[in-house]
Amino acid sequence: MRKPTIKDVASLAGVSPMTVSRVINREPTVHADTIQKVRRAIDTLQYQPDATARSLRGTRSFTIALVYDDNPNANYILSLQNGVLAACRERGYELLIYPCDAASPKLVDELCLLAKNARLAGLVLTPPMSENPRLLAKLKANKVDYARIIAARNDPRDGAPCVYVDDHKAAYAITAYLVQLGHTEIAFLWGDPQYRSSPERYQGYADAMKEHGIPIKKKYVLEGTYVYEDGFRRARKLLAGKETPTAIFGSNDEIAAGALAAARSAGLDVPWDLSIAGFEDNPFSRQAWPALTTASQSTSEIGKHAASRLLDQLQKGIVAGSERFVPELVIRGSTAPPRGAKR
Repeated sequence: MRKPTIKDVASLAGVSPMTVSRVINREPTVHADTIQKVRRAIDTLQYQPDATARSLRGTRSFTIALVYDDNPNANYILSLQNGVLAACRERGYELLIYPCDAASPKLVDELCLLAKNARLAGLVLTPPMSENPRLLAKLKANKVDYARIIAARNDPRDGAPCVYVDDHKAAYAITAYLVQLGHTEIAFLWGDPQYRSSPERYQGYADAMKEHGIPIKKKYVLEGTYVYEDGFRRARKLLAGKETPTAIFGSNDEIAAGALAAARSAGLDVPWDLSIAGFEDNPFSRQAWPALTTASQSTSEIGKHAASRLLDQLQKGIVAGSERFVPELVIRGSTAPPRGAKR
């Protein structure tokens, strides 16, 4: 079967191809009844606008890029990509996937050249690029539109579309839950320090410990990165000491899964000898045994909303503002009261 065209949509809806184009581009001059007719025709025919052809016909681009660190959590990026792609499909835009080295000294110039040479309409920036003030300033100076995803407790109110994730509140909830179970010897395993999520999650842990009157033991707080192997290594170090924690809070599920493997290698029963919690609710948390207590963040929805805010700005010419997400506590089998505690 041949691919449906804009003329096919126009014929089925009983309007002109120009009107279909105006509906696709969300121009405000189209009557609501006409918009509904065109959208029904698009759905019936499963019509997908050709963003490349549209870009070539005019000066306007219909492609945006998802920019992420080339050494990321693969599950996080895949879920984020699916969300951004869903928003692009709804609006008739194409998506360019662009991994890069967040630590590169050439990053700022690289992304500005990318936007220019690839004729991009805008960028969706993920951490840590989205938290790089030098990059943001250069993009603004070069009039490159962008939306960003960041870890933050409050709206940054910086004049650009933004989705901010309150990692602090979620980390507080996880720690408070461990305390409610009866744990006072709670270790914390950091993520990569260049990501703002790392100090936000640590501070949530620290604030919960403080507010429950539990001192933090420095030997129970270990720096590292957001990877499974690092979680395993650090948990082994904790469990080899004379004094060991009764619970470990890993900054993400990969770290927590590594800690779970370390506990098993030490002959410990999780959760009765050691409780373990993670963060993000990625496949590691659900595939582990026991499944991990974690904080569920709707990564796909976060990506979709960030892209939608960028596209609102591109199509309507207004700053779409910010939106807050708070990951929610998910209680699973990896946490329980410490052995000997009253149940």
